[in-house]
Amino acid sequence: MFRFVHCADLHLDSPLRGLAAKDGAPIEAIRGATRKALENLVRLCITEKVAFLVIAGDIYDGDWEDYSTGLFFYSQMVRLREHGIAVFLIRGNHDAASQITRRLSLPDNVVEFPVDRPETAYVEACKVAIHGQGFASRAVTEDLSQRYPQPVPGYFNIGLLHTCAEGREGHEAYAPCSVANLIAKGYDYWALGHIHKREILAERPWIVFPGNLQGRHIRETGSKGCTVVTVDGREVSLEHRALDVLRWCPCDVDVEGVETTEDALSRIEAELWMLADEHAGYPLAVRVTLTGETILHETFMGDPEQLDSEVRALTLLVAGDRMWLEKVQISTFAPLSHTESQLPEDAMSRLLLALRELTDDESFLQSFATELAGAQKHLRTYMQSPGALPISSSEDVRAVARDAEAILLSALTKAGRRI
Repeated sequence: MFRFVHCADLHLDSPLRGLAAKDGAPIEAIRGATRKALENLVRLCITEKVAFLVIAGDIYDGDWEDYSTGLFFYSQMVRLREHGIAVFLIRGNHDAASQITRRLSLPDNVVEFPVDRPETAYVEACKVAIHGQGFASRAVTEDLSQRYPQPVPGYFNIGLLHTCAEGREGHEAYAPCSVANLIAKGYDYWALGHIHKREILAERPWIVFPGNLQGRHIRETGSKGCTVVTVDGREVSLEHRALDVLRWCPCDVDVEGVETTEDALSRIEAELWMLADEHAGYPLAVRVTLTGETILHETFMGDPEQLDSEVRALTLLVAGDRMWLEKVQISTFAPLSHTESQLPEDAMSRLLLALRELTDDESFLQSFATELAGAQKHLRTYMQSPGALPISSSEDVRAVARDAEAILLSALTKAGRRI
């Protein structure tokens, strides 16, 4: 029997986006989160006395600002060397050979697979054969797994691959491959990287995305870490181990039918307490999203700063300096109680009526959503940002139209027009 650890997407020294500018957030702890997660990984490997560690790409987030990033990784690999633990790694799209201009030689317990061809490395003590190839450039669009060698007879065969597999929302389509072809290769375990959400694509053999070590923004939520793999003869078992330092958590609050701000805040507080209990011991960065039909929609949209401050106060009440508000997102909508006869005849009112007509036109909404989805494919940097607003369905367009309607209603009301 032996154990190994599978991890990917360390993104060392990647900034955690969305918190550093917020009042009360521990900026230094946030900046060091990815390093601390790597230290936790190394400590786990040593404590569990694993035979080896495999890293499926994106150790770094891009070119180093200075050598300190590379030296930190080197120091952690030396710690593993001191305990006789080998490391096998490949480059991904963020740390492709063409992306990293600075170089440091790695200690002799670390094997880095080439980027121009697949190779096989061996752990003879465990009768393990590891096959892998890294990225030569950031945008690898070919199926690298097709050229991986046949399994070595009598060995436990591991395929180490950075890939989007069959494609995942929010991730570039790099080194695509099919699950069926990976299964057909005949390996015992596929150690994948690139997708930041933990996912098991197959169990015979195991094909696994372990997720990244540390969530970096609100799209990378929940527990983050690595996969500990135990091999006992032909039996293979997996266990997720959390390694993250702080967690990003969505907090969806249904305020359907709520009529007072006090009641809305009470519902928010209750959900925050549930999150604090669920992730006890972890600092939390929270995005509160309000949903449902409520007469408070115009109030929320009319003074979002006050709502933001009220919710910040609740995070302090619930968890003190262990919880920070990343954002309050207003996804509520107002009851459609206003009729055309009640509206004054001016440009803003006509625009309001036009918006209401559009939200009832399903054909238009679907067509508009399709056009926007196509346009967003060319906005890669924006769409990967935590504040991006993806549009992929008619309901997404309808939600934006409802927000615009609330803004117009608020403006009309403030101008003294009773509607």
